[in-house]
Amino acid sequence: MQTITTMQRLLPDARTPESLDAHVDVFGPRPVVDPRTLIEALDESGLRGRGGAGFPTGTKWRAVMQHANGAGAVVIANAAEREPASHKDRTLMLLRPHLVLDGLEHAAETLGARRAIVYTSRADDDMRRTLQAAITERRQVADTRVFIEVATGPNRYVAGEETALIARVSGRLAKPRVVPPRPYENGVDGIPTLVQNVETLAHAALIARRGASWFRSVGTTRTPGTALVSVTGAVASPGVFETDATATVGDLAGRAGGVIGEPSAVMIGGYSGRWVTAAAVMNVPIDIDSLRSAGASLGAGILAFLPVNACGVVETDRVLTYLASESARQCGPCHVGLPALADTFHHVATGRARPAALDTLLRWSGDVLGRGACQHPDGAARFLMSALQVFGADLRHHLRNGACRYSGQPPLLPIPESEAGWW
Repeated sequence: MQTITTMQRLLPDARTPESLDAHVDVFGPRPVVDPRTLIEALDESGLRGRGGAGFPTGTKWRAVMQHANGAGAVVIANAAEREPASHKDRTLMLLRPHLVLDGLEHAAETLGARRAIVYTSRADDDMRRTLQAAITERRQVADTRVFIEVATGPNRYVAGEETALIARVSGRLAKPRVVPPRPYENGVDGIPTLVQNVETLAHAALIARRGASWFRSVGTTRTPGTALVSVTGAVASPGVFETDATATVGDLAGRAGGVIGEPSAVMIGGYSGRWVTAAAVMNVPIDIDSLRSAGASLGAGILAFLPVNACGVVETDRVLTYLASESARQCGPCHVGLPALADTFHHVATGRARPAALDTLLRWSGDVLGRGACQHPDGAARFLMSALQVFGADLRHHLRNGACRYSGQPPLLPIPESEAGWW
């Protein structure tokens, strides 16, 4: 059996999908673990969800177990990864699918699940092919004790939100619903459901084999283990990097070949995250407390670097327009609020707004927070509010003089094409 390196637990050296034989050679066979023992190990490990919310994994599994009460649950591995700047889940699924499937099977056995499902975006054919091949491989050698299904959903930003994918798996449109009830209470077809990000499941599979102490042997007390981080924007070699929480934002820029030019700002956490000035964050470790003190959260594991010769106003304008277009149109803050915010910001970016527009944007952002049917308007409003703070001087310049000299630079942040419907 090969040795797993301290800082490379999830990602293999090879850049091709790992076969089941190679997977077992590295990690050994998947063990049978008593359900309560595994949940206690997840608690002790300090593992938190890697999909963005950062909820304690053991607590989430226990809630589903208690509500299922022996009558069966549904477990879903969320591989949709709808954050446009994130590539970590796709990278993990393409390179090490069996580790994720191990974690899904552990979850299914622990919770006595009726169904185990991997949910992906229809747009990602490569991931779906790799996943189907891995599932077939496991069935052929009778390695799996759980029948794993694959479900797909539309290429829409909020279609990867847990209540939206539950709706899709239940045969409805992939739109978020108001909570409560939460998925652990009422999920797929009314059954208690666990929705877990694929990176989280991969970590759970390792904890089942190696234990909580092994998981905590790297990282910090409050942010143990490793995490996958997508590093993008103005860096020489964008990519996905595995690291622990002692690494700084600047360290991860260095692993991506360094920032091209002088950095001015960093988008942390994705399009539902925040802009932070580079000066405030480059030397900050990525652990929970350090990032929080800098006004940020790693969220879905995204760092996007903006150089001084790029326009943060234009980048924010493009993202807000995209987020507004991705509304499920189910509530006023999303259906009315986000387009109004995006339109007003666009008028500022192009120098066609009145001077009071910045105050209006700040007030409207506050009005949106906490009032949506899901977290989508909250994320967009926080992203906008961070831009008003970080790019305040640039926004005032755009108001007075129109688009700045850097506005014509090639875009740094990706804006994907979306499907028209929600089915």
